[in-house]
Amino acid sequence: MYSVKEIFYSVQGEGYNSGRPAVFCRFAGCNLWSGKEEDRKDAICSFCDTDFVGLGGINGGFYGSATELADRISLLWPKKKNKSARPFVVCTGGEPLLQLDTALIAALHKENFEIAVETNGAICAPSDIDWICVSPKASVELAQVSGEELKLVYPQPGADPEKYANLNFRHFFLQPMDGVGREQATRQALEYVLVHPQWRISLQLHKILGIR
Repeated sequence: MYSVKEIFYSVQGEGYNSGRPAVFCRFAGCNLWSGKEEDRKDAICSFCDTDFVGLGGINGGFYGSATELADRISLLWPKKKNKSARPFVVCTGGEPLLQLDTALIAALHKENFEIAVETNGAICAPSDIDWICVSPKASVELAQVSGEELKLVYPQPGADPEKYANLNFRHFFLQPMDGVGREQATRQALEYVLVHPQWRISLQLHKILGIR
């Protein structure tokens, strides 16, 4: 059984695949925060900007099998097929690796989806995921130390980019911390990447465009 907050079709707003059409499957639940505002100040990750609590989003609910969930995801991809645009699903949360398993990965691959996951890295990802994006949190020891993309929310006290620069990822991004200090965080990120060109800036395109 899978607990899903919402499933929707949009464009990827962050990181390497920014601007790419994708189906998003947002799993309910996280291992670093309950999602309740009264618990935020004591959470391991206190700056999350996502609602992953409950099952009440569009297409949210309990899915009893991997096939049922993969079928629902597949229905949201445009029916007009194009060989140059492989179906793309982003598994996110909360923390998707609490639920994303080999059965669901196999079911999505059967539907010809390229599978991406956005994880905090505290749980090892199954090896057959196509695109692994890790977003580290300062006080969390990484179990997943390799992948396609490392995307660090910046600045985070105790999570300097140098701490992660030698890990086995193909692409490294700094994403300015959202909130009241976003403009200052963006300036700091820009200054950092200009001095350390291993890193790129990831802006939240979906927020700039005013889409989900």
